[in-house]
Amino acid sequence: MSASVATSSGQLPGLRRRLASMAYESLLLLGVLSVTFMLPHLAIGMGFGIVSPGWVLISHVFVVLGAYFIWYWHHGGQTLAMQTWKIRLSTSSGEPPSLGRLALRYVLAWPSIVYFGVGVLWALFDHNRQFLHDRLAGTRIVFKHEEVPIYAD
Repeated sequence: MSASVATSSGQLPGLRRRLASMAYESLLLLGVLSVTFMLPHLAIGMGFGIVSPGWVLISHVFVVLGAYFIWYWHHGGQTLAMQTWKIRLSTSSGEPPSLGRLALRYVLAWPSIVYFGVGVLWALFDHNRQFLHDRLAGTRIVFKHEEVPIYAD
C-alpha cells in the first residue's frame, strides 16, 4: 500500500495517515465529551436525581460531536488531529466545503464508522483511497500545504 495516491489535483494522504489522524482524534474527543457531556449529566444526576433517557444521551453526543467537527471543518478545514497530521478537508475540486456538505459528511460518517467500519474499509477498494462518506458527500482529505510567508524588504 502506498503512502499517498496521486491525482490530477496533487497528492492525497495515504490510508495510514488518515487512520492515525482518526485514532488521535478519538483521544481528543475524550476530553471534549468529558467537558460537554459527562460533567453536565453528572451535575444534573447528582443535583436533581434525574437520569436522562438513552435517546437523550445519544442525541446529546451526536449534537456535541457534530458541533465540534462541523465548526472545525468550516473554520480552516481541519480538526485538531488533522492539524497535527497536516491534512485538511476539501471538495473534490479543491474548494472549501459548504456547511450543507459538511453536515452531510458528518451524518454519513456515523454509519460509515459504526457499522463495523465498512465506510473506512471502502478506502481499500476506492480508486483514490477515499472513505465512503467522503465519496458520497463529495469531499476528500488532502494534504495541507504550508503557506510560505513573503517578507517585504
